[in-house]
Parts: sequence; C-alpha cells; structure tokens
Amino acid sequence: MQSGQSAELAILSRPWQRCAAYAALIVVLAFFAFLRVRLRTMPLERDEGEYAYAGQLILQGVPPYKLVYSMKLPGTYYAYAVMMAIFGQTAAGIHLGVMLANTLSSFFVFQLGKRLNGLLTGVLAGCTYALLSTRSSVLGFQGHATHFVVLAALVGLLLLLRAIEKGNNIFLFSSGVAFGLAFLMKQPGIIFAAFAVLYWLWTQRKRVRRDLALGCTVLLSGVALPFALICLILHRAGVFHDFWFWTFSYARAYGSILTVRQGWRELRVVGPWMIRPFVMWEIAAFGLTSVFWSRKVRARAAFSLGFLIFSFLAVAPGLYFRPHYFILGLPAMALWTGIGIAAGQEQLRSNPRLSWLPLTVFVIALAFSVHGHWNIYIQLDPLAVHGKEHDSQGPGCADGCMQDPAIAEYIRAHSSATDEIAVLGSEPVIYFYAHRRSATGYIYMFPLTEKQEFARVMQDQMLEQLEGKHPKFLVYVDDGYSWQTDKGPPRAEQFLERVQQFVRNGYDLEHQFPIESDGWHRWGNQPAAYVFRRKS
Repeated sequence: MQSGQSAELAILSRPWQRCAAYAALIVVLAFFAFLRVRLRTMPLERDEGEYAYAGQLILQGVPPYKLVYSMKLPGTYYAYAVMMAIFGQTAAGIHLGVMLANTLSSFFVFQLGKRLNGLLTGVLAGCTYALLSTRSSVLGFQGHATHFVVLAALVGLLLLLRAIEKGNNIFLFSSGVAFGLAFLMKQPGIIFAAFAVLYWLWTQRKRVRRDLALGCTVLLSGVALPFALICLILHRAGVFHDFWFWTFSYARAYGSILTVRQGWRELRVVGPWMIRPFVMWEIAAFGLTSVFWSRKVRARAAFSLGFLIFSFLAVAPGLYFRPHYFILGLPAMALWTGIGIAAGQEQLRSNPRLSWLPLTVFVIALAFSVHGHWNIYIQLDPLAVHGKEHDSQGPGCADGCMQDPAIAEYIRAHSSATDEIAVLGSEPVIYFYAHRRSATGYIYMFPLTEKQEFARVMQDQMLEQLEGKHPKFLVYVDDGYSWQTDKGPPRAEQFLERVQQFVRNGYDLEHQFPIESDGWHRWGNQPAAYVFRRKS
C-alpha cells in the first residue's frame, strides 16, 4: 500500500491549518496525560495488584510462575517491572508508567490515521482514543494488560505499513517482533498478529509464491521470537512447566467454561456500558458508512475494516466480556471516527458555509464527552474515583477490597521482611503493598472454585504448599467476591471447609477488617478480612 497525497481526506493545505491541527493534538494528549497524573495515587485493583506483585518479584530476581500462578502471559509482568524500576514501587509510580504508555498509544493512533488518510484523520483519531481510553466504562485509568497489548500492536501496524511501502524485510521482521510482544502482554494479542499476516498477504497477492513464502517466514519469525526467548528464559529459571500449564493447559480449560448463551448474556449486560459516550460511537458508525460514499475511504477500506473486525475478535476469546477487554477495540473505533469526520469534511469542501460542519460536530461531541465525565476527571479525589469506577461491579471485593492497603500495612508493621504470608482470597495486591512474599503460588482463589478439570488438583497443591511452609500470617478474605463462589459446586464447599480447618488448627485470630459488601460470607455477621498469626 502506497501512502500518497491522493488518499488524504480533507487536505489541510495551508500552514496555519496544519499547525492548528498539531496544536490541537498536543493540547488534547496533554490534557488526558494531566488527568492520569492527577489520579496517579488511585489504589491498585485486583489485576494491577497481580502485575505489580509479579513485577516486584522480577525486580528481586524471582521469575514469573514461581510464586505467582496465573494464566496470563508474562509480558505485562515485565512491563510493570520496567515501570516500577523507573517510577518506583508504588501505585503512583505504576500509574505514571501507564500514563506514558497510554499517551504513546494515542500518538501512534494519530500516526496510523495520518498514514492511512491524512493529517486531519490522524489528529481526530488520536484525540478520540485519548478520550475513550480514559473512560470509566473501560476502567481506563487502571493499568490493565490491554493497554500494553494496544501499544505493542500499534507499533507493529505502523512498522507493517512501512514494510509494505518500502518492501523492506527489516521493517517486516520488526513488525512481527512487535506483534509477538503484543501476544506476550496477553493472549488475545495474537489476533492482531493474524490480521497482520493476512493483510500483508492481501497486499502482496500479485507477487510470486517464493516471495510470499519468504515474506511470511520473515514476519512469522518476528512474531515467534519474543515467545521463544521468554520460553528459554523461563526454562533456565526452572519454571517452564508451571508456565506452560497455567498459560496454555489451564487457559484452555478456563476459556471453555462459558457457553455461547452465557457469553451472549454477559455481552448484553456489559455492552451498553462500553459504548459510552454514545455520540463518539455514533460518529464512528457514521465513519463506517463512508465506505459507500467516499472513493478515498474505499481505497484504504481493506486495512481499516480488517483492523476493526480483528480488534473486536480480540475482545471475545472465551466469551468473557470484561470492561477493560474493550480497550482492544478502541484504536479501530477511533480510526473510524477520524475517517468519518474527515470524509464528511471533504464531501462538503465545495460549500464554504458547510465545509467545517463535521469538524464542529466533533469538537462539540468531544467537549460534551469531557464535561459529562468532569466529576471523575477533575472534581473527585483518586480514592473516590476508584470507588466510583468499580461501583457497577458491586461493593466489597468485586475488583479488589478497599481495605487491602490497610491490611498490608498491618502485616508489614507486625512482620519482618523475610516472613512469608498467604492470602486466602483473591487479593494479590496485599503481597505488593506489604512487600512480603507469598507462601503459595495461588494468589487467586478463583481457579480453585471454578467448574474446570484441574480444580481439585489445584486445591490439594495449594493446601500442601501452605502446610509445608506454614507462613507466619494468613489473611482470610471472607467475601464471596474474592472467591467467585456462592456456595458453588460441592467440591468448592468441601475445599472451603478444608481451608477453614487448616486455619483453625494452626493459627490464632489477631485482627479483622470489616468489608462493606453484599457478597456471601461464612463467618461473623458481615464480610470481613481476618488476619491470623501462626500459633507458637
């Protein structure tokens, strides 16, 4: 695909217009970066706690999957380790790193739109992504893995377009490496690599088979390289077996838990919240119609439509539709928003009175979208924003307990740096805040109570690890949201009884932290986190 002036939508020919476009982009990106800096002290939620604890261990020389069992690939763990090495091992340091990653992603969306359909498209797309990726509907201020998947995939796409334009295998290989990193951040990143391969084949369809085979080999070699290197690193660290089990064997079992009907039901509940603000998604939908009435849009439609389709395929694996998963679809939607406004601007260029109407509509829509979120953006403090963003998930431990920092501080004050602890619940952030290592790799209880084939083996292994190490402190989180079971299947009930028996036999209750929750609980009058100390 050749990038040329003929494909540019709504050409900004005058120097002042181009300067104004760049200035607008800088102002918008700076504004959303400022918001992230303002809210940098937000408490870490559950997924962030996992990444932060794994990253903390990496900085201490402990490889992933030794003390952290998770089906997630380790790319985001290493990304967190890098961020904490630069900005510090705090929530603020992590969120500053996420701010940098998000700003870069917004800039790369701008670059993608500019390369495809010109400066105006790029500026509008970059601004749109900056807005949509900071919305509460996608938990945008939290540092989820999807932010890093998007960053790596955008780099891969830009390098791919450059490789196609120049016919350069070095760019093609580098593009593959970027897509390989997107996969390492989280498994759905491989879907962007699949799109890259198919799109490259489509653009090269007139070449001889030998050239196609060589190009595919170069691109796929780049995709495979990061994974091959991480396999080598984890093998040498002695954790390859656990890595493979959790990220492939268990991940396969987890992905088959939901039926199509259950996935559709979840999408119907979550979906309407994801397409907010509606006006921005309506503009993106308008942009999709431009395929039928704009010749220039049709000229690049293969990339733009393919990117959109594969982006939303990346949201759907396993039919789990969590809010932050939709971040994977935002670059494509932002791109179509820019295309729609720029194409409309071009269609009206012959009428001076109406030619700036589409751009005016976009500016108003952006302003109203910011105003509608003003209390979160400007008025509420970081703790209140955290609570508001997770309010739709239910109180308590739906996405991490608000009491986690206090629990961690209590343990840190009453233990030494060499003491091991265990959290019987799904609150990995406690390990991170407390700067204490886990006595078991099971930092989540969810796999132990799910209806999947490995649950009983996992239950036995976790209890065996606890009995072998007998950690000084145990935290028992008595809240259903932290166990993902409402007296679930019989084997989950039996496991909970075994856990409680272990606690009663070897530990004394030392402190408790009430949890405001409507979740199921087994002890006391309300959900609570109980801190136990090992008996003498």
